[in-house]
Amino acid sequence: MEELGSLIQGFGVALSPFNLLLMLVGVVLGIIIGVLPGLGGANGVAILLPLTFSMAQRPGGTTSAIILLSCIYWGALFGGAITSILFNIPGEPWSVATTFDGHPLAQKGRAGAALTAAFTSSFVGALIAVIMITFLSPIVASFALEFGPPEFFSVYMLTFCAFVGMSRGNAFKTIASMMIGFALAAVGLDSVTGTLRLTFGFTSLLKGFDFLIAVIGLFGIGEIMETLEEGLAFKGASAKINMKVVIETWKELPRYWATSLRSAAVGCFMGIVPGGATPASFMSYGVARRFSANGDKFGEGQVEGVVAPETAAHAAGTSALLPMITLGVPGSPTAAVLLGGLLIWGLQPGPLLFVEQKDFVWGLIASMYLGNIAGLIVVLTCVPLFAAILRIPFSIIAPIIVVICAIGAYTVHNSMFDVYMMVVFGIVGYVFKKLKYPLAPMVLALVLGDRAEENFRNAIKGSGGDLSVFFSNGLVGSLTTFALVLLFWPVVSLLLAKARRKA
Repeated sequence: MEELGSLIQGFGVALSPFNLLLMLVGVVLGIIIGVLPGLGGANGVAILLPLTFSMAQRPGGTTSAIILLSCIYWGALFGGAITSILFNIPGEPWSVATTFDGHPLAQKGRAGAALTAAFTSSFVGALIAVIMITFLSPIVASFALEFGPPEFFSVYMLTFCAFVGMSRGNAFKTIASMMIGFALAAVGLDSVTGTLRLTFGFTSLLKGFDFLIAVIGLFGIGEIMETLEEGLAFKGASAKINMKVVIETWKELPRYWATSLRSAAVGCFMGIVPGGATPASFMSYGVARRFSANGDKFGEGQVEGVVAPETAAHAAGTSALLPMITLGVPGSPTAAVLLGGLLIWGLQPGPLLFVEQKDFVWGLIASMYLGNIAGLIVVLTCVPLFAAILRIPFSIIAPIIVVICAIGAYTVHNSMFDVYMMVVFGIVGYVFKKLKYPLAPMVLALVLGDRAEENFRNAIKGSGGDLSVFFSNGLVGSLTTFALVLLFWPVVSLLLAKARRKA
């Protein structure tokens, strides 16, 4: 009951007219940031962080500042789905999985249903995560303290293996695509030894291949090339969106309650660990595909295929703030930027923050509830505006998309080399689609490969080369065992199928 009393006080802080205005401004800015490929929530928050310095100097200003920045984050989470569904271009890394069914739905003329499902699922995922933060923060904080390099590697391994085991496509093509992603992730400076790898004398490769550059190229430019081949037309150009579509979609969503709960659980776990919103969205999509009665139709335009990744991504993105507040350990890149803001403002994250800065902590938690409600209202109100983009002839919008992609790629590191790499990845994406190789496993390996390698090597160094470190306790042993089961599941199911046929 103490948490409820503190939360009510937090709502008293968050509901001031000035803070409500900041919520609305933050959400709108965040949606714009989420829509623009290559910018990202972390970059957007980092760019606007200096604006909060003077704000934080006045009484109660730190609470207002964190509300503004966190609402930019919520808006970016919402906005990332827009270009994923309408153009097959993920505005944010965690929106990649949304493209698998969201874009086919838009091409079928159901853009409104896809957007409504994405926004509503995002809200549900965030709401579940905020409720968890409100009531379970002491337990979760102690649980997160148990994670070291072996546990982190096991979580990443579980994510990779889940994509192999849960996929209904060709497992060998999935593994081959993932291996290419691992190879690309290894390019650049070795984070453990500091040596150069696979740069072949090119100084531009010292930093490796940036995930956002790859995503913009693989999905954005690759999609443009494929559409050019098919004849310069959007398949969903005749979509008509109104409030009736929103209400009809809301009536459809309750049938996916089990998918929502599973995805929220995956998202909360991956946000706290921290695994992040991106692997959470991929993992929840794979789980939903495996357990769905229409799993074989995933990728063709299933609403459930939009519900799963969006619920998980928002749950992970929200719950990532829990270890930041309670332990000072950021659970995502954006949480790391917010952590820097707290330190600049003179606040020290950790358990004492709940005692010394009670209004700040509970004002932030209350703003999570209100900010996500504001985000849902804003994006749903603008659904007709987003869907109207489909009515623009592709011959007009295609050059604009290419320019936006190029600007997004350039602004990541202010380098023309990244623009060239975007084009190369676009060609790779086009070839992969023609050969029917999945892009998602390669993208997943590219973004998480270096982290998985770093934690694996640190775990091995700490154990003196003993692989049993990945079974050294119940937590890491359970994660590793489950990962191995998923990795070999396609072979097991194949053997079981043969045994049934013989019987």
